[in-house]
Amino acid sequence: MAGKRNGYDDDNVNPFAGGSVPPATNSRLSPLSHEPADFYNVDIPLDSTKDLKKKEKELQAMEAELNKRERELKRKEEAASRAGIVIEEKNWPPLFPLIHHNISNEIPIHLQRTQYLAFSSFLGLIGCLFFNVIATTTAWIKGEGVIIWLLAIIYFISGAPGAYVLWYRPLYNAMRTESALKFGWFFLFYMIHIIFCVWAAVAPPFPFKGKSLAGILPAIDVISKSAIVGIFYFVGFGLFCLESLLSIAVIQQVYMYFRGSGKAAEMKREAARGALSSAF
Repeated sequence: MAGKRNGYDDDNVNPFAGGSVPPATNSRLSPLSHEPADFYNVDIPLDSTKDLKKKEKELQAMEAELNKRERELKRKEEAASRAGIVIEEKNWPPLFPLIHHNISNEIPIHLQRTQYLAFSSFLGLIGCLFFNVIATTTAWIKGEGVIIWLLAIIYFISGAPGAYVLWYRPLYNAMRTESALKFGWFFLFYMIHIIFCVWAAVAPPFPFKGKSLAGILPAIDVISKSAIVGIFYFVGFGLFCLESLLSIAVIQQVYMYFRGSGKAAEMKREAARGALSSAF
């Protein structure tokens, strides 16, 4: 046994030979950088918290006020609706609203074509009167006098709103509410409108001032003096003729509906009832 060799006696084999342990390799990772001490400790000033609560209260107060106004407006609209009062918002012309106009939503679908035709007649009258101002302006420049221009201005500023109030708006309301009396009002003043358009197309020297309307007679008179003025007057004559034909078509369609729907008999009964009540 003593002659048996221990494997660890060989210096080449024993890893602990030499009496020292090889130093271990330094494998530690570099330490993380320290975070600032106040990274998780964010202090919110008390003044900011108070301001937020104050603004929140102001917003709640504003919301309550808006809700109150909305309820009040809704209450007024319901009261007006029960009383038969229709609140109309001005929506035409789109750039500068002056009147309430909504054929597609307020006029029955089977009457919309006739109403659009009447609206074209209304716009056509405005176009005729406006071009009449241009024609008389050229005649004034060529020496026909300022009176005819002033009269043309009067026709324009009175004709447009007058047509709306006297016959277009009554027809609009008649189509919307099926009122026989409003139809009668329309027929009365629309006949006057047609007579005026035909008269303007001819433009005799009475009762209006000679050349204040661009009709056929003034056109024949002024073309011998100035071709340009004559052309303007002939164009005005053509516009008044087109307006007259369009107006005749409108009154025919409205009258056909008026007779076919029984509104004529209804208007007669209402007229008789009114006359009887006034007599007693």
